[in-house]
Amino acid sequence: MSSKEEIRPEDVEIDGLTAAELEAQHPADAAEAIEGLDLTDQIKFIKQLPVKDAALSLAEMETHDQKEIIQNLNRGLAGRIVAHMSPDDATDLLDELDYELQQALLRRVPAEERAELKTLLTFDPDTAGGVMNTEVVILDQDLNVDLAITKIREEVEDKEIPYYAYLTDEKDRLVGVVSLRDILLARRGAMLKDLVKTQSLVTVGYNIDKEEVAHLIAHYNLLALPVVDFGNRLLGVVTVDDVIDIIHEEASEDMQAMVGAGADETTDSPWLYSVRMRLPWLIINVLFSAISAWVVHLFEGNIAEMAVLAVLMPIVANQAGNTGQQALAVMIRQLAMERFDRKRAWLAVVRELRIGLLNGAIISSLVFGVAFGLTGKLSLSLVMGLALGVDMVLGAVAGASIPLLLKEVGRDPAQASSIFLTTITDSMGFFFLLGLAGLVLLT
Repeated sequence: MSSKEEIRPEDVEIDGLTAAELEAQHPADAAEAIEGLDLTDQIKFIKQLPVKDAALSLAEMETHDQKEIIQNLNRGLAGRIVAHMSPDDATDLLDELDYELQQALLRRVPAEERAELKTLLTFDPDTAGGVMNTEVVILDQDLNVDLAITKIREEVEDKEIPYYAYLTDEKDRLVGVVSLRDILLARRGAMLKDLVKTQSLVTVGYNIDKEEVAHLIAHYNLLALPVVDFGNRLLGVVTVDDVIDIIHEEASEDMQAMVGAGADETTDSPWLYSVRMRLPWLIINVLFSAISAWVVHLFEGNIAEMAVLAVLMPIVANQAGNTGQQALAVMIRQLAMERFDRKRAWLAVVRELRIGLLNGAIISSLVFGVAFGLTGKLSLSLVMGLALGVDMVLGAVAGASIPLLLKEVGRDPAQASSIFLTTITDSMGFFFLLGLAGLVLLT
């Protein structure tokens, strides 16, 4: 069988679709289907697709699959695929490859696109410059709308984002942003610069964190946000589809970081990589758990005299831990969705204190009633209710404060915050319960 016959479209099927039929699918659907195959069949499908379709589908895949496929394609085809990807997607992919392969692929990209990609690779991937797209419509502010429409028609086919046109002056400085709708509705002969005379221009510097960019786009309800250098020269734009990716990525990172998993882990990550990411935090958790164990050891005489305390300990710790997790989740979401405001953030801690006080009072009263009804022991029921209420308040305050403290020292607010919270609620819950029991019940 010849090499050509070995990769015929009918050789591999996904849900009854051959590679030839897969061309008709949306790139996101094609990507999802291809990701379900093993690497050998993924390569076969990518080779069968037209280069442009292969580039679109590859851009929709998870980073791990993108990297594996590109590494296993011949350099010529891989280079052509990269050349057909949008600049921001191509840059994200190239940034994941080792330097030797990255340079080998760049050499196979046409000179103009190669220079653009090399420039984009110089930006930090977590900044506006690292996620911006450079395929934008740029117009001289001194054009009238009729000439502008003609120019847009000539260029728009090669542009990924035809939402806005960006107006520049003779020094290439950004002076305004006008929607294509406004250009089409303007009176004939109107000057572009007159359309933006009263405009309040919203831009972002190339070195601004991508989360801040996402907040700005959401705040101003924009489809795209221009990225400029320190001289206000237009470098590119961050689009709303990029923002969706950023928000999804940051939410996933925060969720995983909370429990000490790798921020960029997926189910496709090499298992040894996952071990390397998780093990340090598991070791730290063991050390922190030793604090709780030490607190219990301090009161082992109390437990020996009143064994029922050992039964009650998990109730206090678990309830306070859950209270803290609720506050922690709300605070991390707030930090992820809005720009950091120190005063507002610490007022949110006061809010959680109030919530903790009321919830703690209600739950501790219920627990006191149940404990007294079951045991008939007033002192024991009081100790249990009081310890639970105090630890719930502490859990609420700690859950809201830990992300802020991490933020203040320049760390990711979500990083292992759940581990720190559990240590506080467990150790202090045991301390309150066993300490009060020693004072009230055993004296």
